[in-house]
Amino acid sequence: MTEIAVCDIGGTHARFALAAIHGDGRIDLTEPVTLATSDFTTLHDAWEAFAGTTGHALPRDAAMALAAPIAGDLIPLTNNPWSIRRSTLSTELGVDRYTMLNDFAAIGHAVASAPREQFEHLTGPDEPLPENGTITIVGPGTGLGVALVWREAGGRYHVQATEGGHIEFAPVDETDDALVALLRPKYGRVVTERVTAGPGIVAIHQVLAQRKGCSVPQLDDRTLWRMGTSGEDSLAAAAVERFCLSLGSVAGDFALAHGSQAVVIAGGLGLRIREQLHGSAFADRFCAKGSYERLMRAMPVKIITQPQPGLYGAAAAFAREHLG
Repeated sequence: MTEIAVCDIGGTHARFALAAIHGDGRIDLTEPVTLATSDFTTLHDAWEAFAGTTGHALPRDAAMALAAPIAGDLIPLTNNPWSIRRSTLSTELGVDRYTMLNDFAAIGHAVASAPREQFEHLTGPDEPLPENGTITIVGPGTGLGVALVWREAGGRYHVQATEGGHIEFAPVDETDDALVALLRPKYGRVVTERVTAGPGIVAIHQVLAQRKGCSVPQLDDRTLWRMGTSGEDSLAAAAVERFCLSLGSVAGDFALAHGSQAVVIAGGLGLRIREQLHGSAFADRFCAKGSYERLMRAMPVKIITQPQPGLYGAAAAFAREHLG
């Protein structure tokens, strides 16, 4: 068994845990420690704070999932003032071996490595993810993460992170047309994550109110998600339903573009709204691809239920790189 320190660093929060990587590939995580990035000046400071919660020195092996493109020596984080310099990282954190990867690439490693029981069936054939071929991963959150995993015989796989959240949104009906008309003056080019990431619920809610001819207060996305998922407000609930079917449409488009055999919905928001996804028209929109509808209906779609896929995937990536 190899013990490593793992972290998943985003714009607002940094999550830390210890991961035990067993000889059979099984990964166990300790209860994660979540820190506000705004409370710390550097990764080193947050790393030391996490170490203080464990009561002992951290392992000298580490894996880091970062909300940033991983290129070059100096890596500035997205929506976070921290910067990480590869050339000094080992000394600063006191580690001998480390793996560093994009945060959504870490989700890809989690999808490739997590046990079957950590996937919940959503639509399509109720069967395990394929051992060979391509799996599309779509993760709604603050933005829309998109990646793919290509599996081949012998348990080998390749993870490809993408910027799929920034392809153009394709309207399907008049409500979608109204969404694009609302968003275009502000953004010019309307991309998928303007609609199918968490903040997109605000524009959806506004368009539904306009189409009903009613005046509603401008609410923030957190409030709308709370009101919509609890059923507290009927218009907010309708906005959640519309979000789910738009997500289905976008996920189906990515599956076609990737030539996939299966799709996994990931991300914190994806897990939180799984009940709404099950009860929505997600499946109908996912399959509504004209002459390819039959192909889409034969494709399993899952939700990953691993509560910390970024930490889990970072550990899996370390095991693959350093432990064979």
